[in-house]
Amino acid sequence: MRQVVLDTETTGLEVSQGHRVIEIGCVELVNRKLTGRHYHQYINPEREIDEGALQVHGISSDFLEDKPTFDRIADAFLDFVGDAELVIHNAPFDLEFLNAELAGLNSSQPALQQSCKVLDTLVMARQKHPGQRNSLDALCRRYEVDNSRRELHGALLDAEILADVYLAMTGGQVGLQLNSQSSSGHGSDEGVESIRRLPKNRPRARIIRATEEELQAHQQRIKEIDEGSDGAVWLRLEH
Repeated sequence: MRQVVLDTETTGLEVSQGHRVIEIGCVELVNRKLTGRHYHQYINPEREIDEGALQVHGISSDFLEDKPTFDRIADAFLDFVGDAELVIHNAPFDLEFLNAELAGLNSSQPALQQSCKVLDTLVMARQKHPGQRNSLDALCRRYEVDNSRRELHGALLDAEILADVYLAMTGGQVGLQLNSQSSSGHGSDEGVESIRRLPKNRPRARIIRATEEELQAHQQRIKEIDEGSDGAVWLRLEH
Protein backbone atom coordinates (compact mmCIF):
# COMPACT_ATOMS: atom_id res chain seq x y z
CA MET A 1 0.00 0.00 0.00
CA ARG A 2 1.50 3.31 -1.09
CA GLN A 3 0.55 6.50 0.74
CA VAL A 4 1.75 10.07 0.30
CA VAL A 5 1.59 12.35 3.33
CA LEU A 6 1.07 15.86 1.97
CA ASP A 7 1.05 19.45 3.19
CA THR A 8 1.00 22.86 1.51
CA GLU A 9 1.65 26.48 2.40
CA THR A 10 -0.27 29.26 0.67
CA THR A 11 -0.40 33.04 0.21
CA GLY A 12 -3.61 33.24 2.26
CA LEU A 13 -6.67 31.35 3.39
CA GLU A 14 -9.19 31.71 0.57
CA VAL A 15 -8.93 30.37 -2.98
CA SER A 16 -11.90 32.59 -3.85
CA GLN A 17 -9.70 35.63 -3.14
CA GLY A 18 -7.06 34.49 -5.59
CA HIS A 19 -4.69 33.00 -3.05
CA ARG A 20 -2.26 30.41 -4.32
CA VAL A 21 0.07 27.58 -3.30
CA ILE A 22 3.66 28.57 -2.49
CA GLU A 23 5.07 25.31 -1.09
CA ILE A 24 4.29 21.60 -1.41
CA GLY A 25 5.83 18.93 0.80
CA CYS A 26 5.22 15.18 0.48
CA VAL A 27 6.72 12.07 2.08
CA GLU A 28 6.15 8.51 0.92
CA LEU A 29 4.91 5.58 2.99
CA VAL A 30 4.82 2.04 1.62
CA ASN A 31 3.12 -0.57 3.79
CA ARG A 32 3.17 1.93 6.67
CA LYS A 33 6.93 2.46 6.48
CA LEU A 34 8.74 5.66 5.54
CA THR A 35 10.75 4.98 2.39
CA GLY A 36 12.92 8.11 2.49
CA ARG A 37 11.46 9.34 -0.81
CA HIS A 38 9.96 12.81 -0.70
CA TYR A 39 8.80 15.64 -2.92
CA HIS A 40 9.43 19.26 -1.96
CA GLN A 41 8.97 22.40 -4.00
CA TYR A 42 8.71 26.14 -3.40
CA ILE A 43 6.53 27.94 -5.96
CA ASN A 44 6.36 31.52 -7.20
CA PRO A 45 2.67 32.48 -6.78
CA GLU A 46 2.97 35.64 -8.89
CA ARG A 47 1.15 37.62 -6.24
CA GLU A 48 1.72 39.11 -2.79
CA ILE A 49 1.50 37.07 0.40
CA ASP A 50 -0.95 38.09 3.12
CA GLU A 51 0.72 39.34 6.29
CA GLY A 52 -1.20 36.79 8.36
CA ALA A 53 0.05 33.93 6.22
CA LEU A 54 3.60 35.30 6.36
CA GLN A 55 3.46 35.20 10.15
CA VAL A 56 2.50 31.50 9.99
CA HIS A 57 5.07 30.17 7.53
CA GLY A 58 7.68 32.95 7.21
CA ILE A 59 8.02 32.51 3.42
CA SER A 60 8.45 35.92 1.79
CA SER A 61 7.72 37.11 -1.74
CA ASP A 62 11.41 37.98 -2.14
CA PHE A 63 12.40 34.40 -1.35
CA LEU A 64 9.93 33.05 -3.93
CA GLU A 65 10.83 35.49 -6.69
CA ASP A 66 13.24 33.12 -8.46
CA LYS A 67 11.22 29.93 -7.81
CA PRO A 68 9.31 28.16 -10.61
CA THR A 69 5.62 28.86 -11.21
CA PHE A 70 3.10 26.08 -10.66
CA ASP A 71 2.82 25.21 -14.34
CA ARG A 72 6.51 24.26 -14.38
CA ILE A 73 6.27 21.85 -11.44
CA ALA A 74 2.78 20.35 -11.93
CA ASP A 75 3.91 17.28 -13.87
CA ALA A 76 6.62 16.37 -11.36
CA PHE A 77 4.16 16.77 -8.50
CA LEU A 78 1.51 14.59 -10.17
CA ASP A 79 4.11 11.97 -11.08
CA PHE A 80 5.21 11.72 -7.45
CA VAL A 81 1.64 11.46 -6.14
CA GLY A 82 0.49 8.96 -8.77
CA ASP A 83 -2.50 7.02 -7.50
CA ALA A 84 -1.32 6.82 -3.89
CA GLU A 85 -3.65 7.39 -0.97
CA LEU A 86 -3.16 10.97 0.23
CA VAL A 87 -2.82 11.52 3.97
CA ILE A 88 -3.58 15.17 4.79
CA HIS A 89 -4.45 17.07 7.96
CA ASN A 90 -7.56 19.15 7.18
CA ALA A 91 -7.65 17.79 3.64
CA PRO A 92 -10.34 20.12 2.19
CA PHE A 93 -8.01 23.12 2.59
CA ASP A 94 -5.01 21.63 0.75
CA LEU A 95 -7.14 19.92 -1.89
CA GLU A 96 -9.06 23.09 -2.73
CA PHE A 97 -5.83 24.98 -3.37
CA LEU A 98 -4.13 22.20 -5.33
CA ASN A 99 -7.22 21.49 -7.44
CA ALA A 100 -7.56 25.20 -8.22
CA GLU A 101 -3.93 25.31 -9.37
CA LEU A 102 -4.40 22.22 -11.55
CA ALA A 103 -7.68 23.47 -13.00
CA GLY A 104 -5.98 26.75 -13.90
CA LEU A 105 -3.60 24.79 -16.12
CA ASN A 106 -6.13 22.40 -17.62
CA SER A 107 -9.86 22.74 -17.12
CA SER A 108 -10.30 19.02 -17.82
CA GLN A 109 -7.81 17.99 -15.13
CA PRO A 110 -9.68 15.78 -12.63
CA ALA A 111 -9.60 16.72 -8.97
CA LEU A 112 -6.97 14.90 -6.94
CA GLN A 113 -9.62 13.08 -4.92
CA GLN A 114 -10.96 11.54 -8.13
CA SER A 115 -7.68 9.76 -8.85
CA CYS A 116 -6.50 9.25 -5.25
CA LYS A 117 -8.14 8.09 -2.06
CA VAL A 118 -7.86 10.74 0.64
CA LEU A 119 -7.44 10.13 4.37
CA ASP A 120 -8.05 13.24 6.49
CA THR A 121 -6.16 12.90 9.76
CA LEU A 122 -8.10 15.80 11.29
CA VAL A 123 -11.37 13.89 10.81
CA MET A 124 -9.72 10.76 12.18
CA ALA A 125 -8.38 12.62 15.22
CA ARG A 126 -11.78 14.17 15.98
CA GLN A 127 -13.34 10.72 15.92
CA LYS A 128 -10.68 9.28 18.21
CA HIS A 129 -10.47 12.29 20.55
CA PRO A 130 -13.87 14.07 20.53
CA GLY A 131 -14.02 17.35 22.37
CA GLN A 132 -10.24 17.77 22.46
CA ARG A 133 -7.83 19.93 20.50
CA ASN A 134 -6.69 18.09 17.40
CA SER A 135 -4.27 20.48 15.74
CA LEU A 136 -1.02 18.95 14.54
CA ASP A 137 0.83 20.43 17.52
CA ALA A 138 -1.78 19.03 19.94
CA LEU A 139 -1.49 15.60 18.34
CA CYS A 140 2.30 15.76 18.62
CA ARG A 141 1.95 16.31 22.36
CA ARG A 142 -0.63 13.54 22.71
CA TYR A 143 1.38 10.97 20.75
CA GLU A 144 4.82 12.11 21.93
CA VAL A 145 6.01 13.07 18.45
CA ASP A 146 8.97 15.46 18.46
CA ASN A 147 8.02 18.75 16.77
CA SER A 148 10.72 20.87 18.39
CA ARG A 149 11.97 22.01 14.96
CA ARG A 150 8.53 23.45 14.12
CA GLU A 151 9.00 27.12 15.01
CA LEU A 152 7.17 28.05 11.79
CA HIS A 153 4.96 26.01 9.50
CA GLY A 154 6.76 24.42 6.56
CA ALA A 155 5.19 21.99 4.11
CA LEU A 156 7.91 19.32 4.08
CA LEU A 157 8.59 19.45 7.82
CA ASP A 158 4.86 19.33 8.57
CA ALA A 159 4.41 16.38 6.21
CA GLU A 160 7.23 14.53 8.00
CA ILE A 161 5.68 15.29 11.39
CA LEU A 162 2.21 14.31 10.18
CA ALA A 163 3.57 10.98 8.92
CA ASP A 164 4.87 10.23 12.43
CA VAL A 165 1.58 11.31 14.00
CA TYR A 166 -0.47 9.25 11.55
CA LEU A 167 1.59 6.11 12.20
CA ALA A 168 1.30 6.63 15.97
CA MET A 169 -2.42 7.36 15.78
CA THR A 170 -3.17 4.25 13.74
CA GLY A 171 -0.69 1.88 15.34
CA GLY A 172 -2.42 1.22 18.64
CA GLN A 173 -3.01 3.00 21.93
CA VAL A 174 -0.18 5.27 23.02
CA GLY A 175 -2.09 7.56 25.37
CA LEU A 176 -4.51 6.90 28.23
CA GLN A 177 -7.49 9.23 27.94
CA LEU A 178 -8.78 10.32 31.33
CA ASN A 179 -11.40 12.96 32.01
CA SER A 180 -11.37 14.13 28.38
CA GLN A 181 -14.26 16.52 29.07
CA SER A 182 -13.53 19.48 31.31
CA SER A 183 -16.02 20.55 33.96
CA SER A 184 -17.40 23.21 31.63
CA GLY A 185 -18.17 20.55 29.03
CA HIS A 186 -15.64 21.88 26.53
CA GLY A 187 -12.75 19.80 25.21
CA SER A 188 -9.37 20.17 26.80
CA ASP A 189 -5.94 18.59 26.65
CA GLU A 190 -5.94 18.56 30.45
CA GLY A 191 -6.49 15.16 31.99
CA VAL A 192 -4.63 13.33 29.22
CA GLU A 193 -2.04 11.05 30.76
CA SER A 194 0.63 9.42 28.65
CA ILE A 195 1.36 5.80 29.38
CA ARG A 196 4.77 5.56 31.02
CA ARG A 197 7.09 3.57 28.82
CA LEU A 198 9.34 1.14 30.66
CA PRO A 199 13.05 1.07 29.75
CA LYS A 200 14.15 -1.75 27.44
CA ASN A 201 16.83 -2.88 29.90
CA ARG A 202 14.45 -3.14 32.83
CA PRO A 203 14.88 -6.17 35.19
CA ARG A 204 12.79 -9.23 34.42
CA ALA A 205 9.57 -9.37 36.43
CA ARG A 206 9.50 -11.86 39.31
CA ILE A 207 7.19 -14.82 38.84
CA ILE A 208 5.42 -15.74 42.08
CA ARG A 209 3.85 -19.18 41.90
CA ALA A 210 0.96 -20.36 44.04
CA THR A 211 1.84 -22.57 47.00
CA GLU A 212 0.44 -26.09 47.35
CA GLU A 213 -1.95 -24.84 50.05
CA GLU A 214 -3.20 -22.05 47.77
CA LEU A 215 -3.76 -24.49 44.90
CA GLN A 216 -5.73 -26.85 47.17
CA ALA A 217 -7.84 -23.94 48.47
CA HIS A 218 -8.50 -22.86 44.88
CA GLN A 219 -9.62 -26.35 43.86
CA GLN A 220 -11.86 -26.60 46.93
CA ARG A 221 -13.50 -23.26 46.08
CA ILE A 222 -14.14 -24.39 42.50
CA LYS A 223 -15.69 -27.62 43.82
CA GLU A 224 -18.03 -25.64 46.10
CA ILE A 225 -19.13 -23.40 43.22
CA ASP A 226 -19.63 -26.43 40.98
CA GLU A 227 -21.81 -28.21 43.53
CA GLY A 228 -23.85 -25.11 44.33
CA SER A 229 -24.73 -24.24 40.73
CA ASP A 230 -25.41 -25.82 37.37
CA GLY A 231 -21.73 -26.57 37.14
CA ALA A 232 -18.65 -24.39 36.95
CA VAL A 233 -18.19 -23.58 33.29
CA TRP A 234 -14.40 -23.54 33.46
CA LEU A 235 -14.36 -27.17 34.61
CA ARG A 236 -15.87 -28.15 31.26
CA LEU A 237 -13.34 -26.25 29.16
CA GLU A 238 -10.91 -28.35 27.15
CA HIS A 239 -7.30 -27.69 28.03
